[in-house]
Amino acid sequence: MAHLRLADFIRTNIEAILQAWEDFARTVEPPALTMDDVALRDHARQMLLAVADDLDQPQSEGERVAKSQGLGDRDHEDTASEIHAEARLLSGYTIVQLVSEYRALRSSVLALWDAFTKEERATDSGDMTRFNEAIDQALAESVARYEYLVKKSQNMFLAILAHDLRNPLGAVVMGSSFLMQANDIPHKYALAATRMHSSARRMSSLVDDLIDYTRTHFGAGMPIDARHGDLATVSRQVVEELRTFHPERNIALQAPASVMAMIDNGRIAQMLSNLIGNAVQYGLVDTPVTITVVDDTGEDIVITVNNFGSVIPADKIAGIFDPLVRVGHEGSPDAGEHTSLGIGLYIARQIAHAHGGRIEVVSGEESGTTFSVTLPLHRGGPHAA
Repeated sequence: MAHLRLADFIRTNIEAILQAWEDFARTVEPPALTMDDVALRDHARQMLLAVADDLDQPQSEGERVAKSQGLGDRDHEDTASEIHAEARLLSGYTIVQLVSEYRALRSSVLALWDAFTKEERATDSGDMTRFNEAIDQALAESVARYEYLVKKSQNMFLAILAHDLRNPLGAVVMGSSFLMQANDIPHKYALAATRMHSSARRMSSLVDDLIDYTRTHFGAGMPIDARHGDLATVSRQVVEELRTFHPERNIALQAPASVMAMIDNGRIAQMLSNLIGNAVQYGLVDTPVTITVVDDTGEDIVITVNNFGSVIPADKIAGIFDPLVRVGHEGSPDAGEHTSLGIGLYIARQIAHAHGGRIEVVSGEESGTTFSVTLPLHRGGPHAA
């Protein structure tokens, strides 16, 4: 007796399988608002036929492992499972609901196949393994596409939000600056204008970080315009600015009179502002924040930013530069207040990398927390204009 292949069984019983799957899909909330009956069935039909075609193809052990690990050839048009994921996202399905559909699709096929095999028909048992692998591959493709689209929409939202905030923030900065320079208003109003100006500047800095974050996550990388500049001068300007914003804090700078290097002045200033701002935020109020600029080798320049406060837990060090990670300090009573989106350190690392450098951090009870930035002294980074 000839063995019946699962691929042929799927093709022969595809309508019954689709009906069982559609009955399940209709129970999922929210309903598929953007898909009619034809579209709802069409994706599943294409996926099932793709699975059947895959079962018909001979497959080596290496190809099987590569597929299971998502290493197969992806130089082709979107698969039915990827298109299905996009349609489900637009319909309002969650990732859990999307995964549940594949469970239902697998169950629909296996239930009918089980009833068929109980009638003592000869079948190829190896097809079962290949079928499960094919469904898992389709599920992996759907989840990957769904996750990609969600991240893309989130980044687009951040980019639009940051861009739209620039103009009103600019108006607040200009207006508060104008009031600060006025001589004919009461002191309390001038003080309020100063606080407004300081807050608006900090918000503007965050908006810039958001724009840079979305730019790097769209694959554009961190753009820099490296030219001959004085790193010591940039450091002094940033420190003076932060001393103005935080007059209650001791921010000390140790730097040579001049350190010429190929740098993007604006980006280096942004990096230093993020690192020093982080040190001010997490450091103890009655201890200094110390910035040093050292040229030891004649080839690299090392910038360190040190503060004393709660030690960063060892298990958090590795992820401290990851975007949108909030790192609180153990034992800090105001840890909830002293947290942030985590974009600042991520942007600092991107700027260092764009200059061909690196950034590291160590944290301990005796020496405090120190961020070290190593930059090449006489050359620009890979993204230099």
